[in-house]
Amino acid sequence: MESVRGQLLIAGPGLLDPNFWRTVVLVVEHSEEGALGLVLNRPSETTVADASSELDELVDAEELLFIGGPVQPSAVIVLARFEDPSDAALMAFDDVGVVGAGSSGGELGAGMLESRAFVGHAGWGPGQLDDELERDDWILEPARLGDAFSTEARELWPAVLKRKGGSYALVARMPADPSSN
Repeated sequence: MESVRGQLLIAGPGLLDPNFWRTVVLVVEHSEEGALGLVLNRPSETTVADASSELDELVDAEELLFIGGPVQPSAVIVLARFEDPSDAALMAFDDVGVVGAGSSGGELGAGMLESRAFVGHAGWGPGQLDDELERDDWILEPARLGDAFSTEARELWPAVLKRKGGSYALVARMPADPSSN
């Protein structure tokens, strides 16, 4: 299957796994070796300042940490928009990518236009994401800058489905519990 790096994975209505129910995941990497993504619509209640002073130079201290996925929940990944995309350790799309693990905030912070910190990430082994896409667990949509750094992150799932249009706009209006309809 073709790489979906730089795409959004929108959880389909049949994807009931609590780790991904109604999530929007930015695919940062997708190759034969597997895939890595970040859940964009799960802000935590913890600010960057409350979590770690080491992130201060990379992410605004008052920003909320986001739950990036169930894999390595104690690890932090910083997603950023770069003045010079070659500064990113891994590019997702356009000038949006992740900060390298060995990067120091002082030198890189100046080259970042905006950033967001995620604890954990979503990960798939070889062929696993391809299988999920074939089963229609996920709905694909090209990522936009406004998605990666949305100020209304909790509303991203219905917003992206509405943007996609057609029957997807109907899915966006489905109640969380269809039996209550």
